Amino acid sequence: MNAIESNSSRGFTQRIVEELGGTIVGGGLEDQTSLPIEAELAKNFNASRTIVREAIKMLTAKGLVGSRPRRGTYAEPQSNWNMLDPDVLRWTLQRSFSFELMREFLTVRLGFEPMAAREATRRGVPEEVQVIEARLEEMREAAPDRDAVRAADIAFHIAILDASGNRFVRQFAPVVRTALQFSIPLTDKAKGVKHGNIDDHARIFDAISSGNADLASELITTHLDEAIALIDSLEKKERKK
Repeated sequence: MNAIESNSSRGFTQRIVEELGGTIVGGGLEDQTSLPIEAELAKNFNASRTIVREAIKMLTAKGLVGSRPRRGTYAEPQSNWNMLDPDVLRWTLQRSFSFELMREFLTVRLGFEPMAAREATRRGVPEEVQVIEARLEEMREAAPDRDAVRAADIAFHIAILDASGNRFVRQFAPVVRTALQFSIPLTDKAKGVKHGNIDDHARIFDAISSGNADLASELITTHLDEAIALIDSLEKKERKK
């Protein structure tokens, strides 16, 4: 298989994963509902059975699809979904934004991001600290453009995870990136800032660059606690409508 054919196959596979995954998470298939057989899926998507088989494997890894002998493939209940998979999280939030889910994930971030900031500070690898600074400067330079500021804001947090040097923490980067795409617009709106809270990020960077690990950890904790409080306030407003 040449490079063009390989890219085409990956594109077909991803399209099937996107459509079937979005359908399952979106409630288009009830728990334990059987999926069409492989040959039917191949026909529906105008794809080879090999491509369909690969897509089903990917959905199985995400916890969305199960299979049993003589039963075939079926939609798994939400309790089995891999919520740390960025696609699953994205589909879930696109279906219906959940304040509860966002709060849960912010609470999980409290478990590792302050530690990541502490470790990034303790290690103090110049090249990694420079990346964090570069992301902060991108936030400042992009200030008139909300989307660009948001992208730099996300990259700032990911740079801290990377700078922690912790291989387990780094694995959270894709799902953190996905969650922030949904949460930042909400928290910015609730806080009344148009272009991201650059000052908070600057204080975090200053603590890291100056080698103050305790302060870096404390500032990240405060940043996340404030985000949780803002989510709570938005939920209360929604309930009153």
